[in-house]
Amino acid sequence: MELGTEEYGKIFKLQKSLNYARRHGTIPDIVIFLEHHPCFTVGRRGGFEHILVNDQFLEQQGIRIYETDRGGDITYHGPGQLVCYPILNLNGFGRDVHLYAHQMETTLIRTLASFGIEAGRKEEYPGVWAGEAKIGAEGIGVQHWVTMHGVSLNVCPDLRHFSFIVPCGISTLGVTSMEKILDYPVDIALVRREMRSQLSQVFDLVLEDISIEKVKEMVADAQDG
Repeated sequence: MELGTEEYGKIFKLQKSLNYARRHGTIPDIVIFLEHHPCFTVGRRGGFEHILVNDQFLEQQGIRIYETDRGGDITYHGPGQLVCYPILNLNGFGRDVHLYAHQMETTLIRTLASFGIEAGRKEEYPGVWAGEAKIGAEGIGVQHWVTMHGVSLNVCPDLRHFSFIVPCGISTLGVTSMEKILDYPVDIALVRREMRSQLSQVFDLVLEDISIEKVKEMVADAQDG
C-alpha cells in the first residue's frame, strides 16, 4: 500500500487495526510505504529526556510528539524520509524476530547500494549506517508473531530537525541522508520503487497495489465478522 505524506497518529491507529486483523487471519500480509508530517516518536525505551528544545519551539517548527509502542528511543519522521511499515505474520517468515530485523536492515542496505551508497550495520546499534552517521532507523513491534512499525530511510529530509533531539538516544554519532552523501537531489519516488523491489526479493514477496480505502474496507469487514 503506497500512501503520500500522512499524520503519524492516524497511521499508528491504522497499523494497530491491521495488526489485529492479520493476527486473526482476516487480512493478508500488508506493507505500507509513506512519508510522515514532521514529528518525534518516543518508543518503549522512552526518550522525552532527549528532546533538546521546548514545546513552544516545536510548535513554531510544526513538529508534533507521539508516544508509540515500537522498540527503541526517540526518533524523527518527516517529509523526505521514506518509511516502510510491514504487517507480516512471521509464522510465514521463519518465526524469528532477530532474522526479521536483520532482513529489514538488509532491505535498506541493498536499496542504498543501488544508488551507489555503501552502508552497513553497527553491532551495538540497530539501523543502517553510512560511516559514522545513521541513514536508516529501525524500530519494530511484534504482537503474537505479527509485525508492525518498521524502518525509515533518510532520502532528503530536513536534517536540521534531527538536531532538536538526541536521535535514538545516541549522542556520539551523527545522522545523514542520501541527498547529503550524493550531493545532488534524489527523487524519493525512485527510492520508494527500489525499496519495494528489494523488500520483495529479501522476503520473497509479491507486492500488489491496494488502496487505503480497500484496506479499511477489509478491516471493517473483519471486525463485523
